[in-house]
Amino acid sequence: MKLVIAEKPSVAREIALLLGAEEKKDGYLVGKDYLVTWALGHLVGLAMPEEYGIVGFQKESLPILPNPFNLTIRKVRKNNAYVTDPGAAKQLKIIGNLIGKCQSIIVATDAGREGELIFRYIYEYLKCDKPFERLWISSLTEKAIRQGLENLKPGDEFDSLHLAAVGRSRADWLVGINASQALTISASRGVYSLGRVQTPTLALICKRYMENKGFKIQKYWQIELEHKKEFVDFKSLSVTKWNDKQIAEDALKAIIRHGIVTVSNAESKNVSEQPPLLFDLTGLQKEANKKLGFSAEDTLNIAQSLYENKFITYPRTGSKYIPEDMWAEIPNLIRTLDGTERFKDAVSKIRWGRFNKRIVNDVKVTDHHGLLVTDRIPSALSAKENAIYEMIAFRLLESISQTCNKLIRDINLKALHYEFTLKGCKVLEPGWRAIRGNFSDEDSEPVQELPELKVGDELKIKEAVALEKKTKPPVLYTEAGLLAAMETAGKQIEDAEGRKALQGIGIGTPATRAAIIETLFKRDYIKRENKTVIPTLKGLQVYDLVKDKKIADVAMTAEWEQTLQKVENKESDVAFFLKQMEDYAGEITKEILSSSITNDDHPPIDCPKCKNHKLVIRDRLVKCPGDGCNWTQFRNICGVQLAITDIQLLVTKRKTSLIKGMKSKAGKKFDAYIVLNAEGASSFEFPKDNFKPDKKKRH
Repeated sequence: MKLVIAEKPSVAREIALLLGAEEKKDGYLVGKDYLVTWALGHLVGLAMPEEYGIVGFQKESLPILPNPFNLTIRKVRKNNAYVTDPGAAKQLKIIGNLIGKCQSIIVATDAGREGELIFRYIYEYLKCDKPFERLWISSLTEKAIRQGLENLKPGDEFDSLHLAAVGRSRADWLVGINASQALTISASRGVYSLGRVQTPTLALICKRYMENKGFKIQKYWQIELEHKKEFVDFKSLSVTKWNDKQIAEDALKAIIRHGIVTVSNAESKNVSEQPPLLFDLTGLQKEANKKLGFSAEDTLNIAQSLYENKFITYPRTGSKYIPEDMWAEIPNLIRTLDGTERFKDAVSKIRWGRFNKRIVNDVKVTDHHGLLVTDRIPSALSAKENAIYEMIAFRLLESISQTCNKLIRDINLKALHYEFTLKGCKVLEPGWRAIRGNFSDEDSEPVQELPELKVGDELKIKEAVALEKKTKPPVLYTEAGLLAAMETAGKQIEDAEGRKALQGIGIGTPATRAAIIETLFKRDYIKRENKTVIPTLKGLQVYDLVKDKKIADVAMTAEWEQTLQKVENKESDVAFFLKQMEDYAGEITKEILSSSITNDDHPPIDCPKCKNHKLVIRDRLVKCPGDGCNWTQFRNICGVQLAITDIQLLVTKRKTSLIKGMKSKAGKKFDAYIVLNAEGASSFEFPKDNFKPDKKKRH
């Protein structure tokens, strides 16, 4: 018997169907000499400090450096403690029993670093020694699975991938556990979390926020001229930027009196714009955030759903290319899109027999190739799924299209001794830009078609105005901008040699960046404000403490990612990397324990229920510390954090000020007061004519 271990039940069912293992059992399927089961994600992980006998946060226990690291069944939180997940324990027992019945194993967890770790941790925890082979596929279509099963790879081919995964897992534990415990001890209130990738990402957000808020906006003036020639209206802008309004207006008057401008320079050049490459996961997440407002996590979840339904290839990819042997499959994918009404017009614009092969590059294909649609035509997609599918499909059509050829014209004009410039653009061959009809990038300045202009031509000034402008601060991060910053972290290194060495290296991986951002939201370190991501007060407090510490160093984290890649490529030793991480954990623990986080001066407030104790005010809740009194009030209500002043009002006056901008479960905003009854239970009180999200209820 052969045992197949997949990562999810849905994938296991697809494989079992092809293998003829159709008899359903509790936690697995069986048939035709195959047993097929699943892992339900990370069933096994690294043990927490408690399992090494270290209970609570003890300064004298830090740094905690397990040797050896122990594995344990997945834990879940229950009553302020972590207990073994009964579902994970049950499935792990099933896998253990099946291993006892089989002669060999086929590893069918997701083909990547985390998928490899999921299997290897199970294999190690169960002390298994059965031989195993690897199913390595980038699509869940029947064809891809069949080809994968016919070409199983020896398990030891992926030992270096396994070592990189273990290195990442243990490094995150060493940094996360030690730094978080040190900060919590140092803060002396609340529980704080730091992480190997999480903290540098927070530092990126906070640094940009502080630069934005500390930026001093300055006014300046530029002169804009309007012209007309050959029935074409166009505008030019002064090269000079005046900081003094009066000087700008004096220049404007002189130019108006002069009345004409002369062409001093005219350059034309043909520009060929290569089509974009295929999406990798980060690229898809950035595009979906810009165009659709989707969070990185939303995009990943949607893409994963499309993958599991066989409509797209494996989404957690860091590559934008395909290997040479896949090129022959592209025409069939284009025909699939041609059979869908939504893409017929776009497909008609590509040149059959002259596809652009820019996306083909064996060297630049990592674990998985760039995102592609499959030959399965989608049906019954949700609006969000359809939007992501269309992005991937249109990008494929663009990537195999021809270059877009443009005529770019740079014109310089002179009025008196003042210089003006204007740009012109004419599309000669639309190429890939015809697929969706986008002929300029959203981020670039709009360009205009110009009449024929040559040096010495004189143009009349139709209109002239001094435009008041303002210097712009560094823009706050959107999720798309944050993903880009994480992806290109190496570019932020000031040292030229270091920057060159880490070119193309980011923090996190395409598969993990969304989870890192979501962790920061869950920790209440960051929040969304319109389309931007900004730090909370708690996030700023943490940043203020760690901004000069090694744990916030983006460059160092990028170097670690580079080392993990080298481990995966058999170019570096994981033992050496982990020794570095142990040394580093000791350094940051010492750094953080010698610091202290700013404590707010909370006013003493008596418990409204027992009246005998002063309330303990935390970031997430307010509670009475007295034995026998269980009064608690959560501070985050429907997405809004209660301020200290409102807590005072609630307890002393039994009613807060009007809390604005709360959100119902349906996502509708509403305003309400929080009121406290005689028993100490809180509820909503709505102002007249205000939206009521639900019946008046306790919370």
